[in-house]
Amino acid sequence: MNQKTEWTDQRIEVIIGNLLRLGVIVASVTVFTGGVFFMIGHGLDTPHFQLFRGEASKLRSIESVLTEMRTLRSRAVMQLGILLLILTPVARVAFSIFAFHKEKDNLYVLISSIVLAFLLFSLFSGVAIK
Repeated sequence: MNQKTEWTDQRIEVIIGNLLRLGVIVASVTVFTGGVFFMIGHGLDTPHFQLFRGEASKLRSIESVLTEMRTLRSRAVMQLGILLLILTPVARVAFSIFAFHKEKDNLYVLISSIVLAFLLFSLFSGVAIK
């Protein structure tokens, strides 16, 4: 059977809902797994609450997080989970462009494309948009 897939608003909403749900679940499991590994390695360390240290510079960019993931370091796993959480709404906007294109709604394709461009610029450039 060669049936044409119908792109109804309800079907698109279900797909977007599942996409967001899956993104949050995968990100949560990733962060939790990294947290478990971290606690196994550092659970008995004494914390120093007087001293604040930001994340190591090797975990502040997408490329470095992916590089550190090769060794499965706990902090890199947690950072990957945070990155996946950030990318979840980006994936939603990207899918929306596809869905609006299927519905032949060119105005919303344009608007969603502009939103996606801003999101990607913000994510990859390191420059704050004011």
